[in-house]
Amino acid sequence: MQVQYVTNEQGQRTAVLLNVNEYRRLIGEKSIDPELLLDLSQSELEALANSRLAPDAQARLDTLLNEQKQHPLSQAETEEMDRLLAQIDQLTILKTRARYTLAQFGAKNV
Repeated sequence: MQVQYVTNEQGQRTAVLLNVNEYRRLIGEKSIDPELLLDLSQSELEALANSRLAPDAQARLDTLLNEQKQHPLSQAETEEMDRLLAQIDQLTILKTRARYTLAQFGAKNV
């Protein structure tokens, strides 16, 4: 274990610097879950958890899905639909992470 000391002008030790992983081991802290969205406030997390695809994008996706049932889409339409579906996938992941973060910190109304 590597330890560094901070001293005052008189040479007295006033603090100790440890590697963060060593510190966590010493205090028994679990490593921080990378899925947690720690840089957002509770209200921001709640807004994200309840967010939806923009109405115009959702309307366009609905149109493309309906057109696909009636006839094959053009390559450009297929690519547009794939982009919109990918946006929904990413939004779903973010919403899930926001809900998970809220649950980990005991937020109400998740």
